Amino acid sequence: MARRLRRDDYTIGWICALHIELVAAQEMLDEEHEDLEQDEHDTNIYSLGRVGEHNVVIVCLPAGLIGNISAAAAATQLQATFRSVRFGLMVGIGGGVPSAEVDIRLGDVVVGQPHLGHGGVIQYDFGKATPSGFQRTGFLDSPPKIILGAINKLRSNQIRRKTKLTEHIAKLWRLREFTREATGPDVLFEAEYNHEHGQTCQSCSADRQVDRQPRPNEETVIHYGTIASGNQVIKHAAERDTVSKEFGGVLCFEMEAAGLMNNFPCLVIRGICDYADSHKNKKWQPYAAGTAAACAKEVLSVLPRAEIEKVPTTNETIRTVETQESRLEGESEPAGGPVFRNYGSVYGKYVLQGQTMHGNSNTLEFS
Repeated sequence: MARRLRRDDYTIGWICALHIELVAAQEMLDEEHEDLEQDEHDTNIYSLGRVGEHNVVIVCLPAGLIGNISAAAAATQLQATFRSVRFGLMVGIGGGVPSAEVDIRLGDVVVGQPHLGHGGVIQYDFGKATPSGFQRTGFLDSPPKIILGAINKLRSNQIRRKTKLTEHIAKLWRLREFTREATGPDVLFEAEYNHEHGQTCQSCSADRQVDRQPRPNEETVIHYGTIASGNQVIKHAAERDTVSKEFGGVLCFEMEAAGLMNNFPCLVIRGICDYADSHKNKKWQPYAAGTAAACAKEVLSVLPRAEIEKVPTTNETIRTVETQESRLEGESEPAGGPVFRNYGSVYGKYVLQGQTMHGNSNTLEFS
């Protein structure tokens, strides 16, 4: 019989956008818990359970309502109902960005972490129109420090061959659509070559396929770096590569994370199901959802429960940020640019991408 816990017993929030991502998340649970009474002010539908030492609350966005606005709404309600949640995981599928620098393949996983001055996720479609063209603005927060520490431990375990990622992926093999055999071939076409017609690439020219060195095995590779988030599906290789170049090398595209990063401290994990080009289809989606969920479980496995309980709840973190920002709004700005005094960690919209930081631990000046 499933156990029934209290809302305050859940410390990890797990958000996904599609039903196949929900299936993958549920299959990663080591124990499923009994549902709790629905809060009359909360329209989310939750799945509850335990992953390793951690009690996890999972929510999937409403059917047909994907994107960063829906993700933000779901996260807001989750935090209001489960007030002991310390941080979140945004887990699901994404479109990979193949390049000479990073050999991304279908079924691989991308984890968003700070890179080249970006916080791990960038919102590529947010900005303003100027006479010289579209200018992207804003900055999204990085994942919580405890999660960044977990990422390094996970990377260390990978090198030492001490992860259980393959074992976690195998949990989904009882569901045929989530197996590697159900996906079909992994084919990358030249960026300049658009899809011919039809639901598959049977009519596309084999001569325009990119010749890549075969991998020695089919093990999932995890990549770490910048994830591009926006409210539109990218199905154009030239646009994909242009945005990636602008931000110093994007690893994948997705549609929800930009709605979370500044209001729901979280880590974004994406399984690669296509190459964000005109050849994209849905055959790899279940398998990629499974590899992302398996990676999320591996992240949680290196986080001690005792350390998680020391972390402020997401509501407490947000209140701290709001207090910092209200203090900053009440201060006059010096001629050299904004000054951040020692109120603790600096978060939010006042940390501007591309500025140079000066000063010591008590004063951070940006110019």
